[in-house]
Amino acid sequence: MERIVDIGTEGLHLSSYRGFLIVAKDRDEVGRIALDDVHAVILHAHGCTWTGNVVAALAERGAPIVFCNTHHSPVAVTLPIAGFHAQGGRMRAQWNAGKPLAKQLWQRIVKAKIAMQGALLAYQGAPEATAFDLLARRVRSGDPDNLEAQAARRYWPALMGPDFRRDRDAGGANALLNYGYAVIRATVARAVVAAGLHPTIGIFHAHRGNAFALADDLVEPFRPLVDALVVSLLGQGVETLDPEIKRRFAQLIAFDLRVGDELSPVSVAAGRLAQSLARSFERNVSDLALFAPPTHAGWAMLTRPLDPCLDT
Repeated sequence: MERIVDIGTEGLHLSSYRGFLIVAKDRDEVGRIALDDVHAVILHAHGCTWTGNVVAALAERGAPIVFCNTHHSPVAVTLPIAGFHAQGGRMRAQWNAGKPLAKQLWQRIVKAKIAMQGALLAYQGAPEATAFDLLARRVRSGDPDNLEAQAARRYWPALMGPDFRRDRDAGGANALLNYGYAVIRATVARAVVAAGLHPTIGIFHAHRGNAFALADDLVEPFRPLVDALVVSLLGQGVETLDPEIKRRFAQLIAFDLRVGDELSPVSVAAGRLAQSLARSFERNVSDLALFAPPTHAGWAMLTRPLDPCLDT
């Protein structure tokens, strides 16, 4: 089973030994996990060290290391140079993709994101949810009307209250969102590289300082999954990260989404989306394997209350 490894304790040392990721403190081993089981490593503790061997071993398995700042927002990611066996051809197709195709792809991604936001608001019983179906249908190629931003202006107050402001450098709810997005971003970045695509070459995000622009494009429809979990946690009085809360976020990669006629965990849905994007570049046709919003029962499963019997 793939697992998210969170490193949040100061002064730890990461190394590899006989197929295991070894975590040590003052030269004493405090934990180990099979490298083949590592989905991603999220590191947001200062003063940690690691060997080159463990970075290489994780890269060989396609497992990223995500480095976060003090507010749990990603600032760097390691990924392998080599990925899919036809990587060169797919990267050329990605680079040569014309603007019309990129605009069509972005249109589909924005529609999916707005549909997910509306579905979450409907599950929460927010009256504003009814507007999101219309917003999604109005998205045109390239989203020239910036309906993504219009939806966001309605979405956050309806979901989090009128006083909420999304701030990546703030604590509380924003820090929880940062951490959840880091988990999903690592999953999508891994899928992008595994599909033989270059993460820097985005279809919408194109800031020259963003080495993972394509991952940031594809992560958009997944974000409301994090939002739903954060709202649930806030409702239970949770405003800070601890080991149990981090485990809840890590479990997001196993949450089932419906892609076509099949249910697939988020980690697999991300892979299918990235592979469909690669094929879209190769065929010059916008045909993304996007997932449907969860059902009412699905949202309920995702936002289930913490088990009071668990030791947090």
